[in-house]
Amino acid sequence: MPIGTVGLVRGMSGTGLAVLAVALVLTAAASWWLRTRDGRLRTAQEEEGVGGPTAVLEGLGVRPADADLTVVQFSTAFCGPCRTTRARLQHLQATRPGLAYVHVDAESHLEAVRELDVRRTPTLFYLDREGRLLGRSSGAPRPEELTAVVDAHTGARS
Repeated sequence: MPIGTVGLVRGMSGTGLAVLAVALVLTAAASWWLRTRDGRLRTAQEEEGVGGPTAVLEGLGVRPADADLTVVQFSTAFCGPCRTTRARLQHLQATRPGLAYVHVDAESHLEAVRELDVRRTPTLFYLDREGRLLGRSSGAPRPEELTAVVDAHTGARS
């Protein structure tokens, strides 16, 4: 006997319906929370778990003293948002002389990925001229936020 949606709900107990409702609410809340964090720049003060990534990044060839703002992107070959973020950063680098962009293949630098607690790609680190961590973002940053961060630290205005 085929069970439709109405038959499924009619055959459920009150406890089953309550569990289903709670699961749906929790899923919606978790989805909303993850979406609000995706690509958001977290300042160095918010990044208590990452202490002093400068030595690890310099070991990868990053030289923050060469620019007002250095953006280091960890990505993987098959990451679609990584390609979009890379293109955006390369465009910003071409139009803002105070910006340096460094691309790091996460799969080729697993030790650095572990030390810096990179859990997803793209992950971006923002460093000032002195090599201090200004912040980081995980996931593709929103274009307007990325441009605003770059402009704020390079002195450029679009």
